[in-house]
Amino acid sequence: MWLLALRTLKFRKTGFIATFVAMLLGAAIVMACGGLMETGVRMAAPPQRLAGVPIVVTGQQTYDSTALTERNRIDPSVLDTVKAVPGVGTAITDLSFPATVVAGGKAVDAGSAGHNWTSAGLTPYTLTQGAAPGSGQVVLDSTLAADSGAAVGSSVQLTVHGAPRTFTVSGIAHQSTGRTVQPSLFFSDAQAQQLAGSDGKFDSIGVQPAPGVDVAKLQQAVSSAVSGKAMVLTGERRGLADLPGTLSSQQTVTILAAVFGSWAVLIVMFGVASTMGLSLQQRAHEMALLRAIGTTSRQVRRMILGETAVLSVLATALAIAPGFVIGKLLYGQLTSNGVVSKQIIFQEDWIPITVGAFAAIAAAMSAALFAGRKAAKTKPVAALAESTLQTKWLTTTRLLLALFFMVNGVMLSVITVTVMTDGPTLASTAGPASVLFAIGLALLAPGITKAIVVAVSWPVRALSGLSGYMALRNATTNNVRMAGAVAPIVLLIGVATGTLYMQSTEDHVSAKSYSSNVLADYVLNSSTGGFAPGVLGSVRSIPGVSGASELVSSIGFVDSAGSGNTMDLRGVSANGVQQTIALNSLTGSIGDLQGNTVALSDKQAKNFGVHIGDNLKIHFGDGAAADPKVVATYADNPQEEYLLLPSDVLAPHTTAGLPTKILVRADANADLGQIQSHLDSVAAAVPGTAIADRSTLTSSNNQIQQILVASNYTIVAMIVGYAAITVINTLVAVTRKRQGEFGLQRLTGATKAQVLGMLSVEGVLVAVIATVLGTIASATTIVPYSLVKAHSVLPQGSIGIYLAIVGGALALIFGATLLPSWRGMRTPPIETARSPA
Repeated sequence: MWLLALRTLKFRKTGFIATFVAMLLGAAIVMACGGLMETGVRMAAPPQRLAGVPIVVTGQQTYDSTALTERNRIDPSVLDTVKAVPGVGTAITDLSFPATVVAGGKAVDAGSAGHNWTSAGLTPYTLTQGAAPGSGQVVLDSTLAADSGAAVGSSVQLTVHGAPRTFTVSGIAHQSTGRTVQPSLFFSDAQAQQLAGSDGKFDSIGVQPAPGVDVAKLQQAVSSAVSGKAMVLTGERRGLADLPGTLSSQQTVTILAAVFGSWAVLIVMFGVASTMGLSLQQRAHEMALLRAIGTTSRQVRRMILGETAVLSVLATALAIAPGFVIGKLLYGQLTSNGVVSKQIIFQEDWIPITVGAFAAIAAAMSAALFAGRKAAKTKPVAALAESTLQTKWLTTTRLLLALFFMVNGVMLSVITVTVMTDGPTLASTAGPASVLFAIGLALLAPGITKAIVVAVSWPVRALSGLSGYMALRNATTNNVRMAGAVAPIVLLIGVATGTLYMQSTEDHVSAKSYSSNVLADYVLNSSTGGFAPGVLGSVRSIPGVSGASELVSSIGFVDSAGSGNTMDLRGVSANGVQQTIALNSLTGSIGDLQGNTVALSDKQAKNFGVHIGDNLKIHFGDGAAADPKVVATYADNPQEEYLLLPSDVLAPHTTAGLPTKILVRADANADLGQIQSHLDSVAAAVPGTAIADRSTLTSSNNQIQQILVASNYTIVAMIVGYAAITVINTLVAVTRKRQGEFGLQRLTGATKAQVLGMLSVEGVLVAVIATVLGTIASATTIVPYSLVKAHSVLPQGSIGIYLAIVGGALALIFGATLLPSWRGMRTPPIETARSPA
């Protein structure tokens, strides 16, 4: 039977190519999502500036198993602990803080940072000119020196922690490792501590083993010594020490990969099974002949499984390379949109490859067993009678599967409305609902197709004449074949419509909410580490400014409602926050937001069990604990939930250490042009400052709030693209298989135009049925999501999205049927009529 299986592959090219393409692309997509998952789990960040040592000790980057979003420095006592570990040769401290060279009133490189001179050995940097820095001196790396035109002995203007300073260049250092290292400025260890304001703490400690000491054993010893005080990084994870807050993206990447990966597996399995089932369905006559000449059921099954095994192994083997490429493209979207640092490298080893291969092979083999079961068990005479026309489609297994998918889809919709609250996890239940329901509808497509065809038969006949009559006859007598074309389009329309409208609703609600929440007319942004305290005073003194507030953004944890509840934190200025941020139904005094205090929404206060005058236990983004006193509450906005803290309290617990934004509100009758001019003067005096108006501020925050939008669209486009390819595969295979039928029609008097007209009417029927079913499927996602997010049954977004999806489906339908048919009819009908039906 293996020999027979190989021979059938040769003579059934169209069906097998369609199945092969579905398997290959399906396996590649699952492998790509698996690669994202592995990348998120491993979070490999090859060291750049810290590559000179094999072991790096850095601050704990988690609190209560949740990743911190800000740098957590380590206590000086940890250095003594590390040095005392047997086998440690040297322990080099590292301290980083914002520092920028200013030349001609402009920042030379806004991405530069200051460090203590001792840490130069971690890269390593080597002095090429001059000497080590002393008090009031700085060593520039060769790149910064060249870009700023500085030389040994010259004075250089710097912005350090938002304040302008003048230093003398004592030396120039160069690193020749070939790695891409952040531009660096080096100060004496004592002055670095003073400039960083770190209270003697360090960012990291680089450990160099003593000669002959095994790195792995030393790493275990150091980890035991600093357990609970710091974390130890080796190998590919050492770079995380230079990327504070990066671990917070680990959960985002893994959840994104898991959600879309599960979608991809479902859709791929359906696509492969659908294409495989269609191929076997078209070979019913061949199977009947085999049974009629004495072939046993077991031999038929073995032949089908043999064909499938050959295709599966070849397709999955060839999918490895495109799977890696697709994964890299998806990961590129995540890094370019700021979801994860570009320093984290994409990983795809044998595990995602194995999972992708298993998914594709399992889908194909399951489809082969399911679709070939009937042909293998049917009696030979009955098989010959049934092979010309497939009318029996509903089996107990098919019905149970359809009900399983549809019921689960509805259950997810109900859970979305009744259980889920507006938040980042809302899409986790709403999104898969349309996928499951669409698969359920597709399984019942033959029966639904026949019912709809009967319902529209009269108007179709009245409007399309003979072509319509022929199309209706085909659709009525061969509803199983038409359903094979309908099913993948239902999935395409359902998934695309549901997901895109879900995202457009999120975008609309978020933008509207932020626009109403922020009252500021202008915002000052710093790209050089933040604003010194005096800048806010300069802004407030501008004529026509009614209020100004610093703005610090971070993510911390609320302990009062249970351990580790993440919460957005915003640092503001008590004198100016009411003018720049909408705080409705204010209770208490926002003017008291100074020192160890906090303001929160009335809903949050209720959830956390606190009232005005109570203390709220929190942890900042760097892991530091605090218990600020509640001084005010305001009306809750579910789209903008955060705690308000004094900016000078929150800022020291962020990586930047200073406010990076200043919100500015103008008087109602103020001259905006004059205010803009004064703001330009302030910005000119503070290098690295950019000014944006309200519209830019709103769109910028919407980009921050929707940082996953482009990535979501990319992954959805990948899945929809696969569904589209499945549609093309299916329609082309069906059309090519019907060439003999078209030849017979032409021999009996039908013209080319009539045959194409018949196909056009069939295409319209397929489009109408698929659009109706796909729209119903998409509603299981759209309606519950919109009800929770926007309190509306209808989604937010242009009707153009829906029209584009339906239009794209129509283009696929007619392109994949009319074009192959038109090309096939160039062959004389007597030749095409000989092809097997």
